[in-house]
Amino acid sequence: MKVLNWFLVFLGISGLVAVRVFEDQLFYDPFLNFFHEANKHALFPDFDWAKLFVGHLFRFSLNLFFSAVVVQFVFKNKRWTFQAAILITIVFAITFPIYLFCVHTRFEIGYLFSFYMRRFVIQPLILLLIIPMFYYREHWADLKT
Repeated sequence: MKVLNWFLVFLGISGLVAVRVFEDQLFYDPFLNFFHEANKHALFPDFDWAKLFVGHLFRFSLNLFFSAVVVQFVFKNKRWTFQAAILITIVFAITFPIYLFCVHTRFEIGYLFSFYMRRFVIQPLILLLIIPMFYYREHWADLKT
């Protein structure tokens, strides 16, 4: 059974990697090239608000699904998986409107600030905090008993 769990963790991580690798084919994001150039003086691209919004929601949904798979099969605890999904959703709910405001102001709030807000929107960075947090929680419970 452990082999199956680790295989499913691997599949979840592979799914997260695939979202990143195929981002230009899967999602509408005219800011991919804008930020890949790493030139704050690059021309601000034309874009469609509706497509941008839906594209980011779709990407978030895929990242959330694969992140939940990873958490579920690392810890084998449905309650923790649900908590992880809630935490990831809360971070997205906070950062996505901020990122959209940055886009609305054409990144006048700051190029680097906008860049990092975008990172929190399109990448499952919070998973890098959730895994150690739950690991600590799991082992802290062992120490208390």
